[in-house]
Amino acid sequence: MQTNAVKPNALIWLLLSVVIIGLDQWSKAWVLSSLPEYTAVPVIDGFWNWYRTYNTGAAFSFLSDAGGWQLWFFTGLAVVISGLMVFWLSRTPRANWRSALPYALVIGGAIGNVIDRQIHGHVIDFIQWYAGSYYWPSFNVADAAIVGGAIGIAVSGLFDGKSAAKAG
Repeated sequence: MQTNAVKPNALIWLLLSVVIIGLDQWSKAWVLSSLPEYTAVPVIDGFWNWYRTYNTGAAFSFLSDAGGWQLWFFTGLAVVISGLMVFWLSRTPRANWRSALPYALVIGGAIGNVIDRQIHGHVIDFIQWYAGSYYWPSFNVADAAIVGGAIGIAVSGLFDGKSAAKAG
């Protein structure tokens, strides 16, 4: 007798995406109400400032001076990538957290920045790391989630690839 029991998928991990979106939007509301624009507020001298700035482009201000079309381009790109990752979550076993966690982080971060683009016309950045005279570009909670998720996807793919090669 064969049973076709449905195994639970990883869509429950979208709750983490919702948490990331909530933290991102809450932190940006705090920034807009509490931090001055373009003024460093030291958190840890020599390493970390709060620094409210805006990004109309993508990572490292890529295409920030493109004339406005990039708002819709990056919004569409984030929606398509998030939709693809939701589809992958629906095909991922719930217990496979090594795949589900990074997808959920990227989805939450991407949608957090989409909300900014649609409401403000730009993304609000406010975390600034630096060492000496070298300053890393300012970023936000959504950006951190996207980078963490992308690293997780790459590492998971690397190790899953090695496991598949050993098995084959």
